Amino acid sequence: MQRRALDAEFACFVRDNRTDLVRTARLLASGDPHRAEDLVQTALVRAYVSWGRIRTSDHPVAYVRRSIVNAHIDESRRPWWRRERSVDQLPERPHTTPADDLGDAVRAALTTLPPKMRAVVVLRHWLDLSVEQTAEWLGCSEGTVKSQNAKGVAKLRQLLEPLPVSPGRRSR
Repeated sequence: MQRRALDAEFACFVRDNRTDLVRTARLLASGDPHRAEDLVQTALVRAYVSWGRIRTSDHPVAYVRRSIVNAHIDESRRPWWRRERSVDQLPERPHTTPADDLGDAVRAALTTLPPKMRAVVVLRHWLDLSVEQTAEWLGCSEGTVKSQNAKGVAKLRQLLEPLPVSPGRRSR
């Protein structure tokens, strides 16, 4: 296939799936839209380089999602490696992404989980992957996925549990 046709096909793939990919990355990045954009950009660059092979696979979106997860884990392992540094004032206007259906409380609770545990929870509950698929994506055992998921969900439940209403503060 000619390069132009591959480029057009890749552009169509990005146009059709970018919003979903950014949502996934945003969950992994604890709601930080800038980090999510960086993760998606990294994954799409990797996918573009191998697009001739990826496009013939059964699930090109799954490949890119896995690449996002790998980029997230790689980044969390080497935070000193980042070239970009946070500054007080942004040099450009923020890019807005469509709002997802998760609240700030869930995103904040996700930030408390370690990166690999967060990846397990997002893959299992947001992308609805099976234990086997999650283990394959993350390159770990199914037992690790089960234990990390159980610990992550328990911690999220603990953090997101509604506060009890005190008897003296009831509204009339």
